Amino acid sequence: MLAAEETYKSLELSSGWFMENAWLIALIPAVAFVLIIAFGKKMPFKGAEFGLASIGASLVIATGAGIQWMQRTDSADHGGEAAQGMASGVRGALRAAEGAEAKPFIDPVVSQWVWWQNSGLEFGIGSHIDGLSILLLWLVAFISFLVQIFSLDYVRGDRRYTHFFAALTLFSSGMLVMVMASNMVQLILGWEIMGLCSFMLIGHWWEDSYNSHSALKAFFTVRVGDVGLLIGTAILFFGSNQWAVDNLGTNGFDIRAIQAWALSGDGSSWTLLMASVALFIAAIGKSGQFPFHTWLPDAMAGPTPVSSLLHSSTMVVAGVFLVARIYPVFWEGFNIANGGLSFIAIIGGITIIIAALLAFVQDDIKKVLAYSTVSQLGYMMLGLGTGAWLPAVFHVFTHAFFKCCLFLAAGSISHSGSHHSFDMKKDMGGLRKFMPITFGAWCVSTLALTGVIPFAGFWSKDEIIDNVGDAGYTFLFWVGLFGAALTAMYMTRATYLTFFGDPRGAAAGIHHDADHGYATEHRETLVTAATIDRELVTVGAAPKSLGAAAAHGDDHGDDHGDDHGDDHGDHGDHGDHGPHESGKLILIPIVILAVLALTSGFANPTPLAGDALGLNLGEGVELIKEYVEPRAEAVSLDIAAGHAGESVQLLEPGFVPNEAAGFVPNEAAGFVPAAGDKKAGCGRSTPEVGTVCYFPAVSHAVPTLSKILLSLGVVAIGYAAAIGFCIAFYKNKHPKLVGLTERSRIARGGYLFLKNKYYLDALYQNVFVYFVSRPLAKATYWFNQNVLDAAVDGVGAGGKRAGEFVYKNIDQKLVDGAVNASGTIASETGHGLQPIQSGRVNHYASLLFGAAAVGAIVLVILNVS
Repeated sequence: MLAAEETYKSLELSSGWFMENAWLIALIPAVAFVLIIAFGKKMPFKGAEFGLASIGASLVIATGAGIQWMQRTDSADHGGEAAQGMASGVRGALRAAEGAEAKPFIDPVVSQWVWWQNSGLEFGIGSHIDGLSILLLWLVAFISFLVQIFSLDYVRGDRRYTHFFAALTLFSSGMLVMVMASNMVQLILGWEIMGLCSFMLIGHWWEDSYNSHSALKAFFTVRVGDVGLLIGTAILFFGSNQWAVDNLGTNGFDIRAIQAWALSGDGSSWTLLMASVALFIAAIGKSGQFPFHTWLPDAMAGPTPVSSLLHSSTMVVAGVFLVARIYPVFWEGFNIANGGLSFIAIIGGITIIIAALLAFVQDDIKKVLAYSTVSQLGYMMLGLGTGAWLPAVFHVFTHAFFKCCLFLAAGSISHSGSHHSFDMKKDMGGLRKFMPITFGAWCVSTLALTGVIPFAGFWSKDEIIDNVGDAGYTFLFWVGLFGAALTAMYMTRATYLTFFGDPRGAAAGIHHDADHGYATEHRETLVTAATIDRELVTVGAAPKSLGAAAAHGDDHGDDHGDDHGDDHGDHGDHGDHGPHESGKLILIPIVILAVLALTSGFANPTPLAGDALGLNLGEGVELIKEYVEPRAEAVSLDIAAGHAGESVQLLEPGFVPNEAAGFVPNEAAGFVPAAGDKKAGCGRSTPEVGTVCYFPAVSHAVPTLSKILLSLGVVAIGYAAAIGFCIAFYKNKHPKLVGLTERSRIARGGYLFLKNKYYLDALYQNVFVYFVSRPLAKATYWFNQNVLDAAVDGVGAGGKRAGEFVYKNIDQKLVDGAVNASGTIASETGHGLQPIQSGRVNHYASLLFGAAAVGAIVLVILNVS
C-alpha cells in the first residue's frame, strides 16, 4: 500500500465563487419573501417583481455553480487539468470514457456556519454542494422561475395576489434549503418550510370549504409522515454520533458522517433498519406514496401554478431526495446490496399500479395529472429500492419538465378554453382547434411521460425498468412495464376528452355558474351505484348533456381550485369570447418546458453509450452519471476528517487497477473479493482500515435492443387499446360499452372501487379520524375530567384541609398559644412583683440590707464548710 499512497496523492480541486456561495440560492428568495410581505402591495406589480427577480438570481447562481462543479469533476478526472465552460465539461466526460477506468471521489464543497450549539453540540447551516444538490438546485430554481412567469398572467387580479407570490417564493426557498443541507437539522428546516407553505398555497382560496379541507388534509397527512423523519433522525444521531466524533470530528447530524457510518460496517443492522423504516415513512408522506397518497389529488384545490410546482420539482420530490441523499442508510438498512426485496421497492411497485388505475376514473384533468405524479414517483422509489439510484434521480430530472408542462397546459386550458373549469367531460372537447400551441405542448409532454423514444421519459423511466430487471426483480420489472401501458392508456383518455370530439359546456360557449358546491358535495364521501349508472348511461348521450352528469360524488363538481371566476379575480378572463389560445406569459413557459420534455433525456441516454442502438457513442454522453452520481470510492480518513476540496483515489479492495504504478491487492487486510465477483467495493465490503465510503457501488444495467423494443411495444399496445376504446365509447357510443356498469355487477363493483379511491379516504375518515375525534376524544376527555382534574382537585382539597389544620392547631393553638402564654406569664409575674415597687426609699434600703445579710451568712457557711 505504500506505493499506492505515494502515487495517488490528493488533488487540489478548485471550488469557485458560485459553489462557495451557493447558500445565496436559498437565502435570496427567503429575503424576497420578507420584502413581498413588507412592501409588495405598494409595488407596481404587487410584489411579483421581488419573487421573479429573486428566483432569477438563484437560477443564475445555480447555473454558475453547476458549471463550476463540472469543471471540478473534470479537474479531478484529469489530474488537476480544469476544463473550461460547459462544452469542455462534455469533452472532459468523453476523455474520461476513453481514458483510465479509475476515477477519484469528488469531495463536496461545504460552506457552513454554526447556527446554534448546546452542550458542545454544534448545529450548522449553510450549503453542501455536490452533483445531486447541484442538479436539484438548478432544477428547482429553473422550474420555479418559469412557474412565476406563468403566474404573472394566470393569477392576475386575484384578491391575494401579493400573498400568493410571497408563499410561492418561500415555498421554493424551503426546497432549496433542504436540497443544500449538510446536516439533518437544516434538512428538517427546509422540509417543514415547504409543509407550511403548501398549506397556505393549497388553501389559497380558503373561502371554499373544500379548499380549506384539502389544505388541512395535506398538512395533517404529511405531518403523520414527519413523525417518522424526527424519529429516524434521532435514531441516526444516537447510532452514529460517537463514530462521527471519533473518526470525522463532527456529529451524528452531519449527512456525510451518516453516509460514511452507514457504510463503515460499525453500525448495528437493527439500528439501520429502524432508521430506514422511520425515514421512509416520512418519504411516503411527503411524496404521496401508498398509503399516504390520498392528500396529493386533493392538493389540486390550489391554483394551477402551485399544482405544477408542487408536483414537478419541489414538495413531492422531497421524499425521493431524502432517500437519494442518505442512500447508504437505506442501502444497508434494507440490504439492497444483496438483492433484498426492500420496503422501498414494494411500496414503489404498489404505488405505480394503484395510482395509474385511479387516473382512469377522474374527470378533473388536474386530478389525472396528480395520480400520474403519484405513479411516476412510484417509479422513482422502485428504482431507489432496487439499487437503481442513477435512473431514479435521472427520472426526477426529466419528470420535472414534462409534468410541469402538462400542469401548465391544463392551466392554459382552464384559463382560455374552458372558462376556469377543469372538468374534461363537462367543459372540454375539440380544443385542439382553438389552442394549437397548448395542444402541441401537451402532446409532446404526454409522449415524454409515456416513454416514447426519443422523448425524455423514454431515457429515464425505461432505464429504471431495465435496471430493476437486471437486478433480478423480475416481477417488479413486469410491474414497471404494466404501469407504462396504463400510463399510455389514461393519458390517451385525457387527451381525447380534452382536445378531440365535439366541444362541450364551456368549450362550446356554454358557461356554468360557479356555485363552488364543495361544502355540500364533499360530505358525500362515497359514490353510489346509482350515481355510476346514471353517469355512464349519460356518457353515451348527446355531448351537451354531459354537463349535468359529470359533476358527481367525490369529484365535488370538479370546479374547485382555479375555477373561481369573479370570486377570486378573473385571472385575465376572456369573458364571452369563447375558447382561444392563451397569452405569451402563459405560453412561453409551456413551450420552453415542451422543448425540454423532448430533449432533456439526452442528458443521460444510456442506450446510446452502448451498442443497443448501434451508435456506440461511449459513456461520455451520460452526463448525469458523470457529474451527478457520487463515486463509490474509499476516501482516506485524513482527507475525510475536514480537508474540504481535496480528493483521493485509493485502491478498491482486492483489485489491481494499475500494477505498473506499484499497486498490489490488499490481501493482508482481508479485502479479497470472491472469484468472479464484479461488485466488490463500497457498500459491498467493509472499507479498508483508515478509509471511509460515502456511496455504495451500485450496478448499472446494459441496455439491449430486445428490452427497448419490449418497452416500446408495451406502450404502443397501451396507446392502441386506449385509442380504440375512446373512439368506440365516446365517439361511436358502442352499445356494448355504454351502460356497462348497469348490466355487469363486476364492472360496477370495479368502477365503484376505483371511483371511491379504494375506500381509503372512507377508511381514514370513518376509522382513524372518527376514532380520534370520537372515542379517543371522549376517552381523553373522561381521563382529563376524572383522572387529571380529579387529581388536581384532590390535591387542592387536600391542601385546603391541610391549611385549615395548620391554621387551627399549629398556628392558633401552638404558635399563638405559646406567644400568648409567654405574655400571660410575664403579665402575672409583673402583677406579683408589683407590691415590691412601693416607691418608699427606706423600704428599698431595708430589702437591700436584708439581702446583703443573707449573702454574708451564705458566704460564712460556705467558708466554714
